[in-house]
Amino acid sequence: MMSKGKLEEMSMIRKAVLVLSLSLIWVSGCTTTEERQRANGNYEYVEKEQQEPFKVPEGVDKPEVKSDYEIPEIGSNAPRDLVGPKVTVISPSLVLPLVTGSHVEEGLKEATVWFDQIDDSQPLDTTIWNSLLSFLEERDIGVVSFDKEQQKLITDWMIIEENEGESWFTWTKTERSVGKRFEFSLQLKPHGRTAKLTTTLRDYLETVGEKVIADINPELARRNEVEILNQVISHYEKQVRMTDIQRIRQIRSGYAMEMGTNSKGEPAYIVDGEYDVVWPRLLLVLRKLGFNVKDLDKSNGLLFVNYGGQESSWWKGWFSKDDTQLKLDKTDYRIQTKKLGSKTVVTLLNNESVALDLNKVTEIYPEFAKVMASDNLDI
Repeated sequence: MMSKGKLEEMSMIRKAVLVLSLSLIWVSGCTTTEERQRANGNYEYVEKEQQEPFKVPEGVDKPEVKSDYEIPEIGSNAPRDLVGPKVTVISPSLVLPLVTGSHVEEGLKEATVWFDQIDDSQPLDTTIWNSLLSFLEERDIGVVSFDKEQQKLITDWMIIEENEGESWFTWTKTERSVGKRFEFSLQLKPHGRTAKLTTTLRDYLETVGEKVIADINPELARRNEVEILNQVISHYEKQVRMTDIQRIRQIRSGYAMEMGTNSKGEPAYIVDGEYDVVWPRLLLVLRKLGFNVKDLDKSNGLLFVNYGGQESSWWKGWFSKDDTQLKLDKTDYRIQTKKLGSKTVVTLLNNESVALDLNKVTEIYPEFAKVMASDNLDI
């Protein structure tokens, strides 16, 4: 059991630690955003004068001097007043090309990202503008002007309200309001499958208490441009991801199929699904039915396949009957697909591109339709 003096000593230690912790929190909490962006310490080095080079007497060998640590001469257009506390030490803002097919160009000062066409359902510039407009709408940001022909969009003011020093241990509070307007411009390459999106800070207005700031240095302007551009890219990437998930669900969903004829009057299957979804869906169906896809040409809707039948083990027949084997010769075939409005026509051909006869197409139809209508096929 502790003595009374020992308990009092431990209590005093706890109080001292608490006071020290609160002091550290107070010191760190009192620093402003601008102060946190500067280096700590003094700036006496800016008062230093250039030292004279080392003089070697005549007749004495000069020591070897390396230039590894020489400070290079600054350019004539370099800002000469960015010294001491005016120099920020925060890391540079980088554009993050998160979207599949996106990339950045090294050395550019502008906040720019390149996009490549990954979805042929609509033109690339339409995809980018739709994503940007969706981003602005989601954040309740207005649009002042949008010229699709000139490929330019100017946003309304984005107002950001901040209160610095709202923690319970501070006694003062500084109200800060920032307004920004951005211009987005899009540049398409002649082939239309690659586009460059550039963001420019068009207007800036900041109020800190009663102080109004309408100017902003180029470094901070670029930081704002990169920040908003990265948010646009992140939104674009999220939309692409959600579209991919939805597309996978569509591909794995079952589709009804019926007997019919193609444009030539030949026997064919009519699938109740869009061509862009039925095409990848058909690859899963063929694999399930025992076909091996040797080659394909989506632009012409042609598949070169070989029917080998489903693989089976010696014990499989003991527990279930394999009723998905097609009554087809194990040889090469071709499958022609065509878009028919909101549906897709599938024609079975032999290796000479001659349509299979009606009896054969009808005979294997039940198994074909059964697999096409089944859900959750493995991808």
